[in-house]
Amino acid sequence: MPSVTLPEGFAALTDQYDMLPAGARVLCALSGGADSMCLLHVLARLSQERGFTLAAAHFNHGLRGEEAQRDEDFVRDQCARWGVPLTVGRGEVRAAAEREGRTIEEAARVLRYAFLEETARQEGCTRIATAHNADDNLETLLLHLVRGAGLHGLAGIPPRRGMVVRPLLACPRAEIEAYLERHGLPHVEDSTNTDEIYARNRLRRQVIPVLRQLNPQLSGHAARTMGYLRVDNDCLNAEAQRACSGAKQTAEGLTIPAAALAELPDPLAIRAARHLLELTSRGNTNCSAAHLTALVALARSPDPSARLSLPDGRLARRVYGELVLTDQAPPRPPFSPVPLVTEGETPLEGTPWRAVCRPVRCPPREEQRPGAFYLARRTLEGALTLRPRQTGDVIALPGRKTRTVKKLLIDAHIPRWERELLPILADGRGAAAAAGFGPDRSRVAQPGEDAYELLFWKEV
Repeated sequence: MPSVTLPEGFAALTDQYDMLPAGARVLCALSGGADSMCLLHVLARLSQERGFTLAAAHFNHGLRGEEAQRDEDFVRDQCARWGVPLTVGRGEVRAAAEREGRTIEEAARVLRYAFLEETARQEGCTRIATAHNADDNLETLLLHLVRGAGLHGLAGIPPRRGMVVRPLLACPRAEIEAYLERHGLPHVEDSTNTDEIYARNRLRRQVIPVLRQLNPQLSGHAARTMGYLRVDNDCLNAEAQRACSGAKQTAEGLTIPAAALAELPDPLAIRAARHLLELTSRGNTNCSAAHLTALVALARSPDPSARLSLPDGRLARRVYGELVLTDQAPPRPPFSPVPLVTEGETPLEGTPWRAVCRPVRCPPREEQRPGAFYLARRTLEGALTLRPRQTGDVIALPGRKTRTVKKLLIDAHIPRWERELLPILADGRGAAAAAGFGPDRSRVAQPGEDAYELLFWKEV
């Protein structure tokens, strides 16, 4: 295969970020537009020279009717001509946007990347190459500047994020168009690229031409500025990631001491929050600056049971000194009260607890079963019920002062969502015992008395 004249900036960027290593299998995201056709052609010409293999993937967003089908047919034909295996996916972007409360552009991006990641997994690809160019990066910078952004946003599109690489990111659109003309390569045009209802198109068609009059080298100079900012941002991100080294996956979710974020200066705390969200979502935070600020505030909050809802169904919770990030589950209602089975097991559906009771003569202390409660039957009035705690429940555990059940659970650092699942044994007088804690001292049986032996245990 003859060598190829590369677009300006291609070789340096791909080498700097190890985008196309020998032995890799590269998945090229292929829309059929000028940028992606240039990228596919360059990758196909370089694959033997650099020792990687190539596949392509096209996602039909279902937004442009016959034009979208035209694009799909075009990329199928071109890949067949060039001998590149192609995977085609489809998605209903408009329906996803309405269902998830996203813009059309955001919903399209989410579905497209999910498709690319799944295709890469199925095809055994170690790199996903997208065709973002230097002009795309300039537009992104201006959009972030208009909407308000910190250093992360002003650093522009990263050349590499995990397995996603952007080999054309240093190449101006004009150079890409010149490459297509030089090699006689066809491409399709997306009619929505001229629709100025989209902010990016308005910038491209109205704002950037004026800026180019001020500086014809606008794209290159902006790229250098973003590069400087990216180096600074990467340094701060590395510090923030080190601060998150204590994060662990537990049964509750991704868990880290809240102080690990709370004690950081704001620039590092915000980046640590972003890194934690990346760990929960395969690299994509999908969060605004407001979400990140709120997550830091949660870590610094004095409320030991505060919580924060985040995009994509994620939930951040304080569990006393810990910060826990997890998928957001629907709120679990307290379990329904059930009569205590006084001779056998009482099912407690919806809780991790089990309860077994039997009537006994209270044995001497040394012969009592470990963990069992022995309740004097003479102290129990009316029906015995296992139920969630109620407002006003009080209990005086042996050797301890009387307190509300709520205060007892808070002092024991029981998370709020677990408090509603903890069984309370109650009779006509009120709370007689609390699972995991013990009986009220006024209900404790003495050796030789008629009693109920009650044993709670929690499944983990």
